[in-house]
Amino acid sequence: MFEISIFCVIVLAIGYWTALWLMGRRDDVLHGDFVEVEPGSDPVPATSPAPRIDRADSLQSLLNAIKRDLKDAAQI
Repeated sequence: MFEISIFCVIVLAIGYWTALWLMGRRDDVLHGDFVEVEPGSDPVPATSPAPRIDRADSLQSLLNAIKRDLKDAAQI
């Protein structure tokens, strides 16, 4: 049973490595650097007010589109 669990962990690691390789994240596979910061650039804070407004507008338009689709489906 212990050997099976070790084998499963190895298979999962190989699958993860293969997925990263196929997605083009070869640097991550080879070096393990998942976060790359461009030199000279300031990091953008995760909570900025501008994206929230854009997100709210896009969510509202998506909600309206879903309502139209449901109304059209109910008429059929």
